[in-house]
Amino acid sequence: MNINHTRDLVRMANCFYDGRDASAEQRSDQLNHVALCTWAFVRAMKRHLSPEEEDESDFVAELYDNLPPSQAEKIVAAAHRPNAALQDLSYAIDDLPMHFVRKNQVQTAVTIFEDNLGSSERLLTSPVPLFYSRHLARFLSIWLILLPLGLYDSFSSSWNHLALIPATAVISTMLFGIEEIGTQLEEPFTVLPMQAFCDKIYNWCMEIVSWTPGDNGRPMKEVRLDHAYFTDGE
Repeated sequence: MNINHTRDLVRMANCFYDGRDASAEQRSDQLNHVALCTWAFVRAMKRHLSPEEEDESDFVAELYDNLPPSQAEKIVAAAHRPNAALQDLSYAIDDLPMHFVRKNQVQTAVTIFEDNLGSSERLLTSPVPLFYSRHLARFLSIWLILLPLGLYDSFSSSWNHLALIPATAVISTMLFGIEEIGTQLEEPFTVLPMQAFCDKIYNWCMEIVSWTPGDNGRPMKEVRLDHAYFTDGE
């Protein structure tokens, strides 16, 4: 869900940007900053939901490679890094030249990010009770140990019931596999290719802000007076 909203946020920021009083360099700098702050949030969220030993060094290196040193340092030092990245994103959006109605629309996507972050944190911190997982593993082990006794007569046609061995092995592999999948689904963030998601978000956001009005060959119309409400300042 965050993937869709990152693109939606950057698209709105690019489309709603009022460049009448801004140079091309200023427009590019401000929109690139929004795109980078958007990426910084999803990257900080990925680190927040992953084991420290798995991602900490890569996370710090990527932040210092893509963000201004002071901003990267602030996020790394924060107690809750995704919140710090979201705050920077809100500041970047608020700094854009556009009417407050449109600016509020862009900020709505930031609120959705916060909601998604909270949902992910609840999923991570509310796993299946440990007793349930252990009880399931013990029950499954005992059941599979006793399984050959129940299947013994069914394999009487094979020599010395020899076919019972591979049959029990296959059934055990399948059932233990299902049990392991259930355990991994308790913490899906270690299984999903989240780094690939972050890299794609970075590429897509940076591409979106590289587009400018009229670069598709169709000239943009001048702002009409009845649209002044959406272009003038507060």
